[in-house]
Amino acid sequence: QGFVRPRKRPSSRSGGSLRVALERAPAPASARRMAALQLAAEASAASTSKSFAVAKLVGVKLQLVAGAERTPSGLPVPVLTLPSGQRIRHVNPVIRRIGQSIEGSISGANFVEEGQVDSWLEWVALEVDHHDLGEASDLEAICEVLNAHLRTRTYLVGQRLTLADVSAAVSLRQPFEKAGMDALREKYPHAVRWARTCLHQIGDVVVPKAAPAAVAPAAKKAEATAAAPAETPAAGGEKDAKKEEKKKAKEDEKRRKEEEKKKKEEDQKAAAAAKFMGPSLTQSDFESQAFGNLFIQSIKRTDRTWTPVSELTKDMKDKTVWVRARVHNSRKQGGKLCFLTLRQDVATVQAVVFGNEMAGFAGALPDESVVDVFGKIACPDVPIASATMSDVELSVEKLYCVGRSQALPLQLADASRPESEYDKDPTLVRVGQDVRLDNRVIDLRTVANQAIFRIQSGVCTLFREFLLKHQFQEIHTPKLIGGASEGGADVFRVDYFEGNAYLAQSPQLYKQMALMTDMPRVFEIGPIFRSEKSFTHRHMTEFTGLDLEMTFKDHYHEVLEVLDGLFNHIFEGLQTRFKREIDAVRSQYPFEDLKWKYPCKRLTFKEAVGLLRSKGPAILQKRLEAAADDYNRKIIQRHLDSVKAHEDEEDISTEDEKVLGQVMLQEFGEELYIIDKFPKDTRPFYTMPDPADPRWTNAYDIFLRGEEITSGAQRIHDPKMLAERVEAMGIPLESIQPYVDAFKYGSYPHAGAGIGMERVVMLFLNLNNIRKTSMFPRDPKRLTP
Repeated sequence: QGFVRPRKRPSSRSGGSLRVALERAPAPASARRMAALQLAAEASAASTSKSFAVAKLVGVKLQLVAGAERTPSGLPVPVLTLPSGQRIRHVNPVIRRIGQSIEGSISGANFVEEGQVDSWLEWVALEVDHHDLGEASDLEAICEVLNAHLRTRTYLVGQRLTLADVSAAVSLRQPFEKAGMDALREKYPHAVRWARTCLHQIGDVVVPKAAPAAVAPAAKKAEATAAAPAETPAAGGEKDAKKEEKKKAKEDEKRRKEEEKKKKEEDQKAAAAAKFMGPSLTQSDFESQAFGNLFIQSIKRTDRTWTPVSELTKDMKDKTVWVRARVHNSRKQGGKLCFLTLRQDVATVQAVVFGNEMAGFAGALPDESVVDVFGKIACPDVPIASATMSDVELSVEKLYCVGRSQALPLQLADASRPESEYDKDPTLVRVGQDVRLDNRVIDLRTVANQAIFRIQSGVCTLFREFLLKHQFQEIHTPKLIGGASEGGADVFRVDYFEGNAYLAQSPQLYKQMALMTDMPRVFEIGPIFRSEKSFTHRHMTEFTGLDLEMTFKDHYHEVLEVLDGLFNHIFEGLQTRFKREIDAVRSQYPFEDLKWKYPCKRLTFKEAVGLLRSKGPAILQKRLEAAADDYNRKIIQRHLDSVKAHEDEEDISTEDEKVLGQVMLQEFGEELYIIDKFPKDTRPFYTMPDPADPRWTNAYDIFLRGEEITSGAQRIHDPKMLAERVEAMGIPLESIQPYVDAFKYGSYPHAGAGIGMERVVMLFLNLNNIRKTSMFPRDPKRLTP
């Protein structure tokens, strides 16, 4: 019994005993719908907190009743009672069973992950819960295991929070807080990052007051029997009772001392923190203090003049300025000096704080806190490489915290790390896409993301600017409609009073109807909804459409000329007006500048397919020779065979588009080009057929870096022809009758296009996923945040 298990990292293999496998068996549906489960446990025990934390995460109600069971070593034993009467004992089986109350990945996304979760749960039970972590060496041993495992991971298992994370984080919350998160972070940054992420997701866990335990019939009978006069008194019964009473008193005294010790430590910790917390100030009295916590409640307006960080220059040397920014990071050096890096959108500047009290206050500010800084501009002898405003720094005279940050769920240093650093050190923490999107408000603060969305705003501004200059009128069309605007099944249906409505797949029909009201040129910037169960890098279920429609005089190519000029205006505008933002994105996501010409290259669909057939195989052959394994070789070989045999009227696949993009760059030095005259079977019902050959249409797509960004066509403006096409496509005519009727009373020949705004930004910056250019992306698996 004196043997101590070595602190080993749990195995990543998915093995386990039969008991564990049985405990992982999914609960019946009836159990998942139960109103509440009963947990007999001690309210103050860590096992109880774990149970309520898991219940909170999966949405299960727990009723706490007083529990008295303990292990031989004195640890409380939680007992979960199911509606069926079945009882489950001990913390790991209990939280596994609670976690199985819903379908999800909290127990592991697959069988392998479930086994890994089980291994970590056993590790926590043996190495954390059964040890007193009051000794620094014991806690360090735990931290070393976690830090090594979490160097390249966000969670212990998989890409999301699991039972393993909940169990370990709840058990380690108090030891970590006692040791000090900031102190531990110096030596174990990955373990502390993980703990903060988990505890942020778990949130506050409220354990209710325990209700009296329900007495089972068998127990009542036993009590009645015990209460009846015994024919023969049990020998030593009174002695045993006194012994138990003495033992209980001893345990109560021990618990009281532990609570007093804990309270004393918390008071000492609070006092240490309060030393540099700074005074609480209001707008009425803050000017009397050099530093502190300023709560702004709109009491009055001050005469402070603010200067953007991006406008701080060497010409302002020795001038004093007010700046409001975030604390990007802080570095305390000694007792009287602290360096702050202040961040405002894509600009950063270094601030230097002197003095024992003020430097202590600055050094205690959590990263991402919002501060007001009054300081004198200085010009350092050596440029500050860690700041974008490298030629200046602020010598701080006043410092006020106006928005103190809590513990961050992810570290901005990890989220901002350039791709090149991973090549140098693959063990660095890489923040996964799901973690970024789950914590999007924090993720969007990175300098690269700030730049991406400034560029996105620029695309919309330049789009609107060009079209207004060319006599277009902005309109706003409904997004709740009575029928599918594009035809097909990729449409969201919603309840609409006594019937159904649909979310608009595009403003297509209303753009055309607007032209028939004698608005000759219209455009709209608005949301587009597509019920496509697609998980590719370039598809979302909701995105922003840049739509335009216009009448023409003789030929729909008049519209293509407008589109060509529009994209030239957008790309030139981005390169001249948003150079700083482009460089900011490039610093994290390196890319080559877009290559385009004006006017851009234009070719027919048949010509594009011919170019793909003649030049594409050479590109694919090089990929085939460079393939690292048989699996990839087979995929490339199949694609190579299909390209060689590609029919003239066969649609171009996504992979074909990418190969064609490489061909266009090699042959013509262009990454923006137009393909005209698409096959009839690939276009919507309102597309005008080609007058010379009905197999083709007056339809076109615009491509950027080998991917489609715009789709358009001349529309059918003859009501009879339109009705025939609607019927041929199987679309109920009554659902779009007002649209067809719009062309009955004199109609103009017209054409237009729809542009995917997020896709334009993604491809202009050559990013690898469209979710990077959507503020809060929506796809088949994501509706939050």
